[in-house]
Amino acid sequence: MDNIDLKILAQLQQDSSIAVADLAAEVGCSRTACWRRIKSLEETGVIRAQVSLLDRKKLDLPVTVFVAIKTSRHDVEWLKKFAETVDNFPEIMEFYRMSGDIDYLLKVVVPDVAAYDRFYHRLIQRIDLSDVSSNFAMEEIKFTTALPLQGG
Repeated sequence: MDNIDLKILAQLQQDSSIAVADLAAEVGCSRTACWRRIKSLEETGVIRAQVSLLDRKKLDLPVTVFVAIKTSRHDVEWLKKFAETVDNFPEIMEFYRMSGDIDYLLKVVVPDVAAYDRFYHRLIQRIDLSDVSSNFAMEEIKFTTALPLQGG
C-alpha cells in the first residue's frame, strides 16, 4: 500500500459516494488506475464495506449506554454462546473482550432508559452474567468512523 492508496482511503472514509473521476483527480492518478486500486483494496479486505452513516437522534435512538460485563465463565463454549446472543441484539453496536477489571464491553443504542431496561432484561434472560454495570453517555463529544491513516 502506497501513499496514493492511503489518499484514496482517506477520501473514501469522508465520502464513499465520491465519483471515481473526482477521487482520481483528488489523489493524483488516472480514473482507471484509481478504480483498479479501489477494487484491489476491496479484494484484499482493506475496504470491508461501503455504508451510509445514519443520524441516531433523527431515528429516535439518542441514548448511548456502555455496558461493562464481568463473568465467572471463561470457556470457549460460553464465549461462543455469548457472541451468538449478542449478535441477535440489534441495539448492540459494538462488542469487545477486554483486559483489566471487566471481561466484556458493549456499546448499546436505545431510544430511552425504559428501552434500555427492556434490553437489559432480555439480555440477562439469555446468558448467565456475573455482573453488569451500565454507564449512560451524557454527551457525545467526538464520533468518527475514519481510521487515522499515515500519509492520507
